[in-house]
Amino acid sequence: MTVAAARVPAASTPSFIGGMSRRAKVIWTRRLVLLGLVVAFEIYARFIGNPRLFSPPSAIVYALFDEILVDPRIRGAIYQAFTEVLVAYVMAIIIGLVVGLSVGWSNFGRRSFYPIVILLYAIPQVILLPLFVLTFGIGPACKIAFGVSHGIFPIIVNVVAGMRNVNALYLRSASSMGASNFDLARHVYFPHMVPSLFAGLRLGMTLTLLGVILAELYVSTGGIGYWTKLYAETFDPAPLFALIAVLAVMAILLNELVRIAERRFTRWRN
Repeated sequence: MTVAAARVPAASTPSFIGGMSRRAKVIWTRRLVLLGLVVAFEIYARFIGNPRLFSPPSAIVYALFDEILVDPRIRGAIYQAFTEVLVAYVMAIIIGLVVGLSVGWSNFGRRSFYPIVILLYAIPQVILLPLFVLTFGIGPACKIAFGVSHGIFPIIVNVVAGMRNVNALYLRSASSMGASNFDLARHVYFPHMVPSLFAGLRLGMTLTLLGVILAELYVSTGGIGYWTKLYAETFDPAPLFALIAVLAVMAILLNELVRIAERRFTRWRN
């Protein structure tokens, strides 16, 4: 067998990494990075960090199944928090779309009301929490309203930005062919503002979760914020990080819902 013939099998057999698709490479890279972070955190928390402040991932997983999920009070608090976040997010989407479309529909609306929206967006929402407590009490309504106040502004801003990018020629052409305002919104504005809209939905989801959890921390007497503050004040990091992981799972689930909806409404772009 010649040297050239001996080299053929090696060249025709791709390596494991080289034979993977681009998507598989991305997925495996993400998994390896996460695994490396978990291992590094395990080593730091177990051998270097202060045990009153940090717990290794193995202890966090144990606390999740041994303390968090077995307690019916904490399970109820998690379910209540997820319900509040979901309701607040849906309300933020509806209100944000209505206000954003109203403000961005015309130059008059953008010049008159958009600066007011930006002004309200710039106000730190946490300083208004006492007003929400006085208005809505300390029940779920306060947490939902506070979450909505966080989530609507990114949606409004991105809806207005998406409508501003629509070519005026498309609007005039559709109007000249008898398109109604509903037709303009559905067939002209919406397809052009889809990327901007879903960017706003992602930001709005994150801020809605932040608003609900902030309200839980300050006004809750038995919700997930109460348990988070309790574990933090008693220097019990394992269940504390377990609850933080539960909140992260909530954010991932909502983000996946937004991603599925985005894929559904952007299939025509591919």
